[in-house]
Amino acid sequence: MIDKSEKMVWLARLGFVARGVVYALLGYLALSSPATDAVRSGQAGILGYIQDIPGGSALLFAAAAGLLGYALFRLCSAFLDIENHGTGAKGIAARAGHFFSALVHLALAWSALQFAIGSKQSAGDNTHDMVAGVVAFQLGPVVLALAGIALITAALFQAREAVTLDFMKRVSSRAPSWSCWLGRAGYAARAIVYALIGWSLLRTAWSGDSREARSLGDAIMDLRELEPAHVAVAIGLCLFGLFSLIIARYRIIPDPGRKLDAARNAIC
Repeated sequence: MIDKSEKMVWLARLGFVARGVVYALLGYLALSSPATDAVRSGQAGILGYIQDIPGGSALLFAAAAGLLGYALFRLCSAFLDIENHGTGAKGIAARAGHFFSALVHLALAWSALQFAIGSKQSAGDNTHDMVAGVVAFQLGPVVLALAGIALITAALFQAREAVTLDFMKRVSSRAPSWSCWLGRAGYAARAIVYALIGWSLLRTAWSGDSREARSLGDAIMDLRELEPAHVAVAIGLCLFGLFSLIIARYRIIPDPGRKLDAARNAIC
């Protein structure tokens, strides 16, 4: 019989698969001129693309479950420190990043569920509307500036991962040796995209114009003016998707049940 902890581990692995599919399609479609609208809508646009293929709704239900599992995995990492990042400055930064990753994937899981039940309109990309809502508040520009700094910091961490290969420390040695190069290309591509989104939020905070804000899809499409960079980032995102599919099998995922039990014992 499979206990709850093992179910969460398998959901996390399904989440890596779902993440891989989304990034692989995003990178692939970014290289396809007719798919401009799908890419500009970012991850939500990819979910809409999946909905339109045969069996898309079933795939989206599975994606929603997987993305939810991945978000729970990241929440356990952020609050229970199941990956032992520690409480030092570096560890807190990593866990904070996992918390924001959890929020992103919870939103993406919700979008996948909405698409699965046929609600396209409410699941689309509404980055500009959300940013405009934040700007309207008195401290909105400060919040956007902090978000921009956080994303640029995340971009630096992604770039560091690409250079140092630290991400392979949590991948089983049984994984194919060449998978590190897929991850390296993917982390480098994500570093560029995160930096562009972060910089756009800083510009928005300064100008107060929500049209300056860029979603993931916007950032990719804006690179089309620099064709070599656009192609490199699109290929990198596609390779990151393939990397995610591979490590869905080989990612070392600690048992969250042990940390939960330890937390309960500490409280009691």
